[in-house]
Amino acid sequence: MYAVLETGGKQYRVEAGDFLEIESIPAAAGEAHVFDRVLLVSRDGNVTVGQPLVSGAKVTADVVEHIRGDKKIAFKFRRRKGYHRTVGHRQELTVVKVREITA
Repeated sequence: MYAVLETGGKQYRVEAGDFLEIESIPAAAGEAHVFDRVLLVSRDGNVTVGQPLVSGAKVTADVVEHIRGDKKIAFKFRRRKGYHRTVGHRQELTVVKVREITA
């Protein structure tokens, strides 16, 4: 059984037991979090597609930890002007472990 859920403007295909790195969510480590924006559920080949969401479907996950992603470098410059600037960014992420999918 698997599901496709949406969080943080992105879509993820998940199964029970999967670990995900998602955009930061306001939940402490060790707490359970319920994702109710489920777009698709597949049970033994029987696929239910939402329009846009599957009604009554939820994905329950445990928050494992909060981390920061890899550093992304942005380099700006203006030719012949002596202007250059380096900017780095690290995205705040949350690691979750999918516990169950209910439909």
